[in-house]
Amino acid sequence: MSSEKTLILVKPDGVRRSLVGEVISRIERKGYTVTSLRMLQADRALLERHYEEHKGKPFFEPLVEFMMSGPIVAMVAEGNRVIEGFRSLAGVTDPTVAAPGTIRGDLARDQGTKVVQNIVHGSDSPESAAREIEIFFGK
Repeated sequence: MSSEKTLILVKPDGVRRSLVGEVISRIERKGYTVTSLRMLQADRALLERHYEEHKGKPFFEPLVEFMMSGPIVAMVAEGNRVIEGFRSLAGVTDPTVAAPGTIRGDLARDQGTKVVQNIVHGSDSPESAAREIEIFFGK
């Protein structure tokens, strides 16, 4: 079995609502291991690096503002097919249509804000995971 790593963020809405423990519990119950964990107040420079592929898109500025609106929790989770597994556990981006049983389906809803506040972020590929982990945790 080959193990992979992914970056998971609990966004400001999840931290504000005290859902960090719930998110970690779901990750661990799925059988993945959280190997690094930190709470931080992300600054613009860090978020611009993280979301660089979205620069110039209409939602970029509201997204950065939302992510700076409060503390976030960054973690690295490891396990076989963890990237795919966590994205399934998180549910689709739009919480209104996210399946019950997923993090977004159970815990998030459309708040009518400029950007969707959907509790968590998870890397979408091994390449993104490596880049994102380096941004939040260094080499």
